[in-house]
Amino acid sequence: MNVPNKITLSRIFLLPIFIILLSVSFEWGEFNIGETVLPISHFVAALLFIIAAATDWVDGYYARKYNLVTNLGKFLDPLADKLLVSAALILLVEIGLAPAWVAIIIISREFAITGLRLVAAGEGIVLAAGNMGKLKTVTQMVAIAALLLHNYPFAYIGFPFGTIMLYIALFFTVLSGYDYFVKNWHVMRGSK
Repeated sequence: MNVPNKITLSRIFLLPIFIILLSVSFEWGEFNIGETVLPISHFVAALLFIIAAATDWVDGYYARKYNLVTNLGKFLDPLADKLLVSAALILLVEIGLAPAWVAIIIISREFAITGLRLVAAGEGIVLAAGNMGKLKTVTQMVAIAALLLHNYPFAYIGFPFGTIMLYIALFFTVLSGYDYFVKNWHVMRGSK
Protein backbone atom coordinates (compact mmCIF):
# COMPACT_ATOMS: atom_id res chain seq x y z
CA MET A 1 0.00 0.00 0.00
CA ASN A 2 1.46 3.37 -1.02
CA VAL A 3 1.72 6.56 1.07
CA PRO A 4 -1.33 8.38 -0.40
CA ASN A 5 -3.55 5.37 0.33
CA LYS A 6 -2.20 5.19 3.89
CA ILE A 7 -3.02 8.88 4.33
CA THR A 8 -6.55 8.26 3.03
CA LEU A 9 -6.98 5.28 5.40
CA SER A 10 -5.85 7.45 8.31
CA ARG A 11 -8.72 9.82 7.43
CA ILE A 12 -11.15 6.92 7.66
CA PHE A 13 -9.62 5.73 10.95
CA LEU A 14 -10.04 9.21 12.48
CA LEU A 15 -13.78 8.99 11.86
CA PRO A 16 -14.76 6.88 14.92
CA ILE A 17 -12.83 9.21 17.23
CA PHE A 18 -14.52 12.21 15.62
CA ILE A 19 -17.95 10.60 16.05
CA ILE A 20 -17.32 9.73 19.71
CA LEU A 21 -16.15 13.27 20.49
CA LEU A 22 -19.43 14.70 19.19
CA SER A 23 -21.74 11.92 20.39
CA VAL A 24 -20.61 11.33 23.96
CA SER A 25 -21.02 13.94 26.65
CA PHE A 26 -17.57 14.71 28.04
CA GLU A 27 -17.03 16.90 31.09
CA TRP A 28 -13.79 18.42 29.84
CA GLY A 29 -14.94 21.99 30.17
CA GLU A 30 -15.79 24.61 27.61
CA PHE A 31 -14.77 27.89 26.04
CA ASN A 32 -17.01 30.93 26.19
CA ILE A 33 -17.02 32.75 22.86
CA GLY A 34 -19.09 35.86 23.28
CA GLU A 35 -22.49 34.45 24.08
CA THR A 36 -21.65 31.06 22.57
CA VAL A 37 -20.33 28.06 24.49
CA LEU A 38 -17.86 25.73 22.74
CA PRO A 39 -17.36 22.41 24.56
CA ILE A 40 -13.74 21.27 24.48
CA SER A 41 -14.82 17.94 22.94
CA HIS A 42 -16.36 19.87 20.02
CA PHE A 43 -13.14 21.87 19.68
CA VAL A 44 -11.07 18.67 19.54
CA ALA A 45 -13.54 17.14 17.05
CA ALA A 46 -13.24 20.26 14.90
CA LEU A 47 -9.44 19.96 14.94
CA LEU A 48 -9.69 16.31 13.88
CA PHE A 49 -12.10 17.28 11.10
CA ILE A 50 -9.73 20.01 9.88
CA ILE A 51 -6.79 17.57 9.93
CA ALA A 52 -8.84 14.96 8.05
CA ALA A 53 -9.96 17.56 5.50
CA ALA A 54 -6.36 18.66 4.99
CA THR A 55 -5.24 15.08 4.37
CA ASP A 56 -7.76 14.97 1.51
CA TRP A 57 -5.67 17.55 -0.29
CA VAL A 58 -2.33 16.02 0.79
CA ASP A 59 -3.06 12.47 -0.42
CA GLY A 60 -4.33 13.65 -3.81
CA TYR A 61 -1.40 16.01 -4.35
CA TYR A 62 1.13 13.36 -3.34
CA ALA A 63 -0.50 10.69 -5.53
CA ARG A 64 -0.52 12.94 -8.59
CA LYS A 65 2.95 14.42 -8.07
CA TYR A 66 4.66 11.05 -7.65
CA ASN A 67 2.41 9.14 -10.06
CA LEU A 68 1.00 6.93 -7.29
CA VAL A 69 -2.64 6.99 -8.38
CA THR A 70 -4.16 3.52 -7.84
CA ASN A 71 -7.59 1.97 -8.20
CA LEU A 72 -7.65 1.50 -4.43
CA GLY A 73 -6.99 5.22 -4.00
CA LYS A 74 -9.70 6.10 -6.53
CA PHE A 75 -12.10 4.06 -4.40
CA LEU A 76 -10.92 5.05 -0.92
CA ASP A 77 -10.53 8.82 -1.42
CA PRO A 78 -14.14 9.65 -2.37
CA LEU A 79 -15.38 7.10 0.18
CA ALA A 80 -13.39 8.81 2.95
CA ASP A 81 -14.72 12.22 1.87
CA LYS A 82 -18.33 11.07 1.84
CA LEU A 83 -18.03 9.29 5.19
CA LEU A 84 -16.43 12.34 6.81
CA VAL A 85 -18.88 14.89 5.42
CA SER A 86 -21.95 12.70 6.04
CA ALA A 87 -20.94 11.91 9.62
CA ALA A 88 -20.17 15.57 10.33
CA LEU A 89 -23.47 16.80 8.89
CA ILE A 90 -25.53 14.19 10.75
CA LEU A 91 -23.77 15.03 14.01
CA LEU A 92 -24.22 18.78 13.41
CA VAL A 93 -27.95 18.14 13.03
CA GLU A 94 -27.90 16.00 16.19
CA ILE A 95 -26.28 18.75 18.27
CA GLY A 96 -28.54 21.44 16.79
CA LEU A 97 -25.98 23.34 14.72
CA ALA A 98 -27.32 22.56 11.22
CA PRO A 99 -30.80 22.12 9.77
CA ALA A 100 -31.68 18.54 8.82
CA TRP A 101 -33.04 19.49 5.38
CA VAL A 102 -29.64 20.91 4.35
CA ALA A 103 -27.86 17.75 5.50
CA ILE A 104 -30.38 15.61 3.60
CA ILE A 105 -29.86 17.52 0.34
CA ILE A 106 -26.06 17.41 0.61
CA ILE A 107 -25.93 13.71 1.50
CA SER A 108 -28.52 12.86 -1.20
CA ARG A 109 -26.38 14.59 -3.82
CA GLU A 110 -23.42 12.47 -2.75
CA PHE A 111 -25.45 9.27 -3.12
CA ALA A 112 -26.72 10.37 -6.55
CA ILE A 113 -23.23 11.13 -7.86
CA THR A 114 -21.91 7.86 -6.44
CA GLY A 115 -24.71 6.05 -8.28
CA LEU A 116 -23.80 7.81 -11.51
CA ARG A 117 -20.14 6.87 -11.02
CA LEU A 118 -21.12 3.23 -10.44
CA VAL A 119 -23.14 3.17 -13.67
CA ALA A 120 -20.22 4.76 -15.52
CA ALA A 121 -17.76 2.26 -14.00
CA GLY A 122 -19.99 -0.57 -15.21
CA GLU A 123 -19.57 0.85 -18.72
CA GLY A 124 -15.80 1.16 -18.28
CA ILE A 125 -15.93 4.96 -17.93
CA VAL A 126 -14.16 6.86 -15.15
CA LEU A 127 -15.86 10.12 -14.20
CA ALA A 128 -13.34 12.54 -12.75
CA ALA A 129 -14.28 15.30 -10.35
CA GLY A 130 -14.50 18.72 -11.98
CA ASN A 131 -13.68 22.17 -10.65
CA MET A 132 -17.26 22.71 -9.50
CA GLY A 133 -17.06 19.54 -7.40
CA LYS A 134 -13.79 20.69 -5.87
CA LEU A 135 -15.35 24.05 -4.99
CA LYS A 136 -18.27 22.16 -3.45
CA THR A 137 -15.88 20.14 -1.31
CA VAL A 138 -13.95 23.20 -0.11
CA THR A 139 -17.11 25.11 0.84
CA GLN A 140 -18.49 22.05 2.65
CA MET A 141 -15.28 21.59 4.63
CA VAL A 142 -15.10 25.28 5.60
CA ALA A 143 -18.78 25.33 6.61
CA ILE A 144 -18.54 22.16 8.68
CA ALA A 145 -15.33 23.30 10.41
CA ALA A 146 -16.90 26.68 11.26
CA LEU A 147 -20.04 25.04 12.62
CA LEU A 148 -18.06 22.50 14.65
CA LEU A 149 -16.18 25.43 16.19
CA HIS A 150 -19.55 27.00 17.05
CA ASN A 151 -18.72 29.86 14.67
CA TYR A 152 -15.42 30.77 16.36
CA PRO A 153 -13.99 33.45 15.99
CA PHE A 154 -17.00 35.09 14.35
CA ALA A 155 -19.22 34.41 17.36
CA TYR A 156 -17.46 37.30 19.15
CA ILE A 157 -19.06 39.77 16.75
CA GLY A 158 -22.30 37.86 16.22
CA PHE A 159 -21.59 37.14 12.53
CA PRO A 160 -23.09 33.76 11.48
CA PHE A 161 -20.16 32.75 9.26
CA GLY A 162 -20.71 29.00 9.68
CA THR A 163 -24.39 29.19 8.76
CA ILE A 164 -23.70 31.41 5.76
CA MET A 165 -20.96 29.04 4.58
CA LEU A 166 -23.33 26.10 4.99
CA TYR A 167 -25.83 27.72 2.62
CA ILE A 168 -23.02 28.58 0.18
CA ALA A 169 -21.93 24.94 0.37
CA LEU A 170 -25.52 23.86 -0.25
CA PHE A 171 -25.67 26.10 -3.33
CA PHE A 172 -22.44 24.65 -4.76
CA THR A 173 -23.50 21.13 -3.82
CA VAL A 174 -26.72 21.43 -5.84
CA LEU A 175 -25.04 23.31 -8.69
CA SER A 176 -22.16 20.84 -8.98
CA GLY A 177 -24.57 17.89 -8.83
CA TYR A 178 -26.63 19.40 -11.65
CA ASP A 179 -23.45 20.12 -13.64
CA TYR A 180 -22.18 16.59 -13.08
CA PHE A 181 -25.41 15.00 -14.32
CA VAL A 182 -25.72 17.32 -17.33
CA LYS A 183 -22.13 16.65 -18.44
CA ASN A 184 -22.44 12.89 -17.88
CA TRP A 185 -26.05 12.15 -18.81
CA HIS A 186 -24.78 10.21 -21.83
CA VAL A 187 -23.62 7.55 -19.36
CA MET A 188 -27.18 7.02 -18.12
CA ARG A 189 -28.68 7.05 -21.61
CA GLY A 190 -26.08 4.62 -22.95
CA SER A 191 -26.11 2.16 -20.06
CA LYS A 192 -27.44 -1.34 -20.67
